[in-house]
Amino acid sequence: MISDVRKSAEQKMTRSIETLKTDLAKVRTGRAHTGLLDHIHVDYYGTSMPLSQVANVTLADPRTLGVTPWEKKMIPVVEKAIRDSDLGLNPATSGDMIRVPMPALTEERRKELIKVVHKEAEAAKVAVRNVRRDANDHLKKLLKDKQCSEDEERRAHDDLQKLTDRFVADVDRLLAQKESDLMAI
Repeated sequence: MISDVRKSAEQKMTRSIETLKTDLAKVRTGRAHTGLLDHIHVDYYGTSMPLSQVANVTLADPRTLGVTPWEKKMIPVVEKAIRDSDLGLNPATSGDMIRVPMPALTEERRKELIKVVHKEAEAAKVAVRNVRRDANDHLKKLLKDKQCSEDEERRAHDDLQKLTDRFVADVDRLLAQKESDLMAI
């Protein structure tokens, strides 16, 4: 019983960390990476499709993405979708390829992005702590229902706290890593 509670809590905490990694990847650092355009959707003959399903996204150079739609008719639609996204990018078409240069970040914009990153990290920490709280409640219920002893429950609480501390340290490490990426010129 107690091992199931711990295993479940660890899985949920791991999912929180994975979500944080995904959210941090969306924050642009001035360097190009293909995952930057993952959340952009394109109107494909009346259906909203992810960009990755209508075009090939490649890395042209460290500061430029290359987007090649599979159909020539889609070039202006894809270009408009990238321009209208919340990323502040200005794509340019050259032949059948759309070049998306990454503009250099200003100091002010870097500080704004760091605030966004801090909020994301804090949300991840809250999620991890909520998982710990739910697991602790479950352990108390097991104790109340006499399915475990007080000693086992106490050990499980301590184990959960160590697990929580480990995941919070992971969040802090990811945050520090992203901050250094953002401040690198």
